[in-house]
Amino acid sequence: MKSKKANIPVNLFFIAFSLCFILPFVLIISSSITDEQALLTNGYRLIPSKISFEAYKYVMKSPGQLLNSYKVTIVYSLIATGLSMIVMTLMAYPLSRPNYKYKKPVTFFIIFTMLFSGGLIPTYILMTKYLHLQDNIWVYILPNLANAFHIIVIRSFFQGLPSSLVESAKIDGARELQVFYKIVLPLSKPVIATVSLLNLLARWNDWNTALIYIRSKELYSLQYLLQQILREVQFIKDMAESSPVAGISINLTQLPSETIRFALCIVAAGPMLIIFPFFQKYFAKGLTVGAVKG
Repeated sequence: MKSKKANIPVNLFFIAFSLCFILPFVLIISSSITDEQALLTNGYRLIPSKISFEAYKYVMKSPGQLLNSYKVTIVYSLIATGLSMIVMTLMAYPLSRPNYKYKKPVTFFIIFTMLFSGGLIPTYILMTKYLHLQDNIWVYILPNLANAFHIIVIRSFFQGLPSSLVESAKIDGARELQVFYKIVLPLSKPVIATVSLLNLLARWNDWNTALIYIRSKELYSLQYLLQQILREVQFIKDMAESSPVAGISINLTQLPSETIRFALCIVAAGPMLIIFPFFQKYFAKGLTVGAVKG
């Protein structure tokens, strides 16, 4: 009984801590289905004062374009994440082996790329003039296939695996690739799942690539399309407020300039919220073990 009573303050703390993360999300959902005028008049509420789906109707006014952007984003996010994990695990494995001759200089080179980048203009010239990736879906995939920080995390996890397993496999005649695929990778599910999720989130939220390299609407990423919708709404609102005599007759109370921001958040984050629970059991273990060891 004493132990149960002693846990009450801890449980209350974690309940309050959880509400700090849950309530803002509930507020976003509530605001996205609130009437624009009601939101401006009554402010933000957990329960909508007047329900309206005008913001979602505006976002989905071109369903074909929205679905195509979803398809493009899902395709390149999955392909890029898969290729990234192949490249990064293959780079991290030799760096985790104590007998690898060039471990220190290669590790230094990887860490060096975390400190300095090529710069925006040289990168743009490389991607467009030499690699010809402008208006090409591979521009979402090929750049940043190898993330230096993720390689270090994976390497640290590999170093924490029992070396006796690797030595036993080699004594039994297993080659290095067999050890990697049949022993190291199966034991590394936590870090692989964690890094995959982080990589997938980064790809999913990327809108800057489309802004710089994509001109064709058929290749718009979801985040860039949503950003374009938000800019369009803001432009219409600014024009209606600044030029009322220019023949622009728009009822600003019907334009979801505020509620659309929350609707865009739901449209953008929905798929990731569905995927995250499948990775949750690996997430904490993968981060803590990979970040502390090595």
